[in-house]
Amino acid sequence: MAEIKQVLMPDIGDSKDVPVIEVMVKAGDTVKAEQSLLTLETDKATMDVPALFDGVVKSVSVKVGDKISEGALILLMETSTAESSTVVSPTTTPAPVKEVAATPVTAPAATPTVAPTGFQSSPAGKAHASPSIRHFARELGVDLTRVKGSGEKGRITKNDVQSFVKAALAQPQGGSGGGGLQVSAMPVVDFSRYGVIETKPLSRIKKLSGANLHRNWVSIPHITQHDEADITEMEVFRKELGEEYSKQGIKITPLAFLLKAVVTAMQQYPDFNSSLDASGENLVLKKYFHIGVAVDTPDGLMVPVLRDVDQKGIVQLAKELGEISAKAREKKLPATAMQGGCFTISSLGGIGGTAFTPIINAPEVAILGVSKASIKPVFKEGEFVPRLMLPLSLSYDHRVIDGAEAVHFTSYLGKVLSDVRRLVL
Repeated sequence: MAEIKQVLMPDIGDSKDVPVIEVMVKAGDTVKAEQSLLTLETDKATMDVPALFDGVVKSVSVKVGDKISEGALILLMETSTAESSTVVSPTTTPAPVKEVAATPVTAPAATPTVAPTGFQSSPAGKAHASPSIRHFARELGVDLTRVKGSGEKGRITKNDVQSFVKAALAQPQGGSGGGGLQVSAMPVVDFSRYGVIETKPLSRIKKLSGANLHRNWVSIPHITQHDEADITEMEVFRKELGEEYSKQGIKITPLAFLLKAVVTAMQQYPDFNSSLDASGENLVLKKYFHIGVAVDTPDGLMVPVLRDVDQKGIVQLAKELGEISAKAREKKLPATAMQGGCFTISSLGGIGGTAFTPIINAPEVAILGVSKASIKPVFKEGEFVPRLMLPLSLSYDHRVIDGAEAVHFTSYLGKVLSDVRRLVL
């Protein structure tokens, strides 16, 4: 028997007023379970909302440009099979929903209003924020009692915290003490006085990452150690593997070798796989190896994370690199794919350059920059021979890692890259 059901906006964590960037169905369309209904754009990724069941779309309640939150009506669908409703108690916190596999909630027309999941009321005079926002604020060192909430009933959102950090970073020298970073304000210049100009808004990704990059640069004492690795033999082996796996559509890049080599070096020098705790007095040593890889996209830099790199081989890593990079450029990465990293690699080798200073991706304590390899004369066994040398730029948090340890790390990394047999030791 046919039944009209509501398809509601699912729980997507702390995101609120999420823009709709694409509506993929219209009234009269027949859809199958798991078929995408619309696409949303969260802070750093896009998310498809799929259908939970087969049916026919009766009406669509959203359009491109709308901003919707959890529980909002997306569309009405007619189905011939009875589907059980998902009821969420205001006092129950469900398991987190991955953005790429968000499950819409179906309910009859008389579904009662349900309080947002993860919401916690706060005593009078306390910050009004969810547990995840409190965690986010702790990572940034933000006192939530000083942040004004723009959400419903004064609730503090992620954007409120980010705006507070931006304001603190821009606070002029001699401003109110006790908070923020004491830096001079940028001058306001009317550039049109000097010629023709064009104003182009920053992409959403660049606006969101800009505050984090600024915070990391001014709050972490960066030191950059430059070194080179002889990858002559590695490159020969890489090309052999590339020919072998090209028929399977797998591109073997130097980055796959770098991922394994970095993990080997991190195992040798565990401080590189750590983070300072909130007090700044303890080091959290991690026993897992999740490595972030900076990917250049049309909208800005994204850093997806490859999990358990220590448990995977070169070919598997190359395959995952290709997949995750493609998703990043197509804006198909869920936010969870960019979380939990232990160390980051930023490779510009495919473009050029000889050295640079990569900015540490807090709360990590180090990041490896890779520039373009070139043939150089190297004195070996009594004569100069041509060798393919790869420039390495290691930025590290000087509160955790000293110069000697950084040199040992890059030297060991160079040794592993020069003899890839060491990757299996």
